Amino acid sequence: MTVLDRPRAAVRAEVVIVLLLSLGKSAVYAVVSLVVLLTAEKSLSQQTATLNPSRATQSYLDLTLQLLAIFFALVPVLLVFYLLERPRRTLGITLDRLGFDLGWGFGLAAVIGIPGLMLVYVAARLGLNAQIVPAALQPVWWAIPVLILAAIENAVLEEVIVVGYLVTRLRSFGWRLWMVVGASAVLRGSYHLYQGFGAFVGNAVMGVLFALFFVRFKRVMPLIVAHSLLDIAAFVGYTLLPKAWLSWL
Repeated sequence: MTVLDRPRAAVRAEVVIVLLLSLGKSAVYAVVSLVVLLTAEKSLSQQTATLNPSRATQSYLDLTLQLLAIFFALVPVLLVFYLLERPRRTLGITLDRLGFDLGWGFGLAAVIGIPGLMLVYVAARLGLNAQIVPAALQPVWWAIPVLILAAIENAVLEEVIVVGYLVTRLRSFGWRLWMVVGASAVLRGSYHLYQGFGAFVGNAVMGVLFALFFVRFKRVMPLIVAHSLLDIAAFVGYTLLPKAWLSWL
């Protein structure tokens, strides 16, 4: 049965359920986390938002919990694949256009990466963002591989659901292009609010660009590549950079 054969109310309910199980839930928690930051005694810019913390003091338990978190975070992606008709083709997640995917992925990462870093820096200086700690794992042998896996997990989860799935479903409802792109971008910005207002703006702008790219090319793979590169650079770079450099930044 295709989406056109199902009652529109059922498809709307499906979208709500998928979002509440994944990044819509994250957006709600992010809003509450922002309220906590704003009502604390310290100013927003004096507080920190940690993206990849350790989950246990014992190394082997920490590794286990990290891998479990990555696995279960991707379960909504499996749900989306189950719900969509011909999901790999619908979302453009195939291996038959690797040159296109890698070329655009690296290009998008370059276009977004440098302005994104500048926005985070300016937002922090203006007091609109918390101090972001991209990684806070123990100095263990598995830290870098886990950070790379976490970056790829973030990319797959966000681009499949917030771009591929949501844009596809909203367009099937007959929404206008600006409404579809706006909804995807606002959702992306919302679940980054735990980092502050600058993170919301930066990710919303990224969301506009990514949604328009998907509408034009019908492929999520370049977006996954770009997002993975950005997060790997942030997570691994933060871990490997000398502490003196980090204090200066």
